[in-house]
Amino acid sequence: MALRDRLQSELKEAMKAREADRLSALRLINAAIKDREIAARGEGAGELTDADLMAILGKMVKQRQESARIYEEGGRLELAEKELTEIRVIEEFLPRQLSPDEVETAISAAIAETGATGIRDMGRVMAALKARHTGQMDFAAAGAAIKARLG
Repeated sequence: MALRDRLQSELKEAMKAREADRLSALRLINAAIKDREIAARGEGAGELTDADLMAILGKMVKQRQESARIYEEGGRLELAEKELTEIRVIEEFLPRQLSPDEVETAISAAIAETGATGIRDMGRVMAALKARHTGQMDFAAAGAAIKARLG
């Protein structure tokens, strides 16, 4: 089942079950996707792929993690909990995250595959990782690890 279809199905189920928190999070996901589709139409791009949707969901998780951290620092625990609830709903639609060992293995494979020897090859290594592991790893952290290896 395509990700978009799965989102719509889950939205209907949340409505039927009257799960207010889950319904709210699913509506936020749909709104973010629609915003991106509108922006893509303005740029002349076609329909969003599942990889595009994964990128949107990953960005939403990062935003909510940051918001939750800020709320916790500010003593607003009820708002932080709301953000964490939204993260749990969003993560249901993302592929399983790779463990740190799996990330290291993927980085090693990408470096070997691209024949990277220095920091100048970092872009090719990142492209290879993104092609295979979109939504499965934090590419900012992977970038730092690649830079440490090639740098």
